[in-house]
Amino acid sequence: MSSEISRLRVKTWICATVVVLSNAFGDFFMKRGIPVSAQLASPWQYIGALFQPWVALGVALLVLWQMSRMALLSWADLSYVLPVTSVGYVVVAFIGKVMLHETITPVRWAGIVLIVAGVALVSGGTAPRTHQPADVPAEPTVGATA
Repeated sequence: MSSEISRLRVKTWICATVVVLSNAFGDFFMKRGIPVSAQLASPWQYIGALFQPWVALGVALLVLWQMSRMALLSWADLSYVLPVTSVGYVVVAFIGKVMLHETITPVRWAGIVLIVAGVALVSGGTAPRTHQPADVPAEPTVGATA
């Protein structure tokens, strides 16, 4: 049983890492692909922007983000997943600072520190449950009869 728990924890951490990185870099590539001068006033201009190479890469990464987030939520507690994946806010700040040369004020850095502290508090309590509890009945499969 401990090998199964260990496997689920590794799977959870890998998937959480994919969730965080695909979200952060998806947003980065969307920002990089849309020029400052872009005026997206009509739906056609939004559709046209989707075909810019960096924007398309950003969209693909955000699709990966959503799919991996759904997978992660299918086996791990919501109260664990959301705080842990909020570390993405920290990753986004560093990407903005290093790769986009954005100015991040001390107040924003303080907010980032608070996010990290909150994540530490939430994830430091009990171990995350990465399986379906025994007292909750399984969902019926598609096509199953009652």
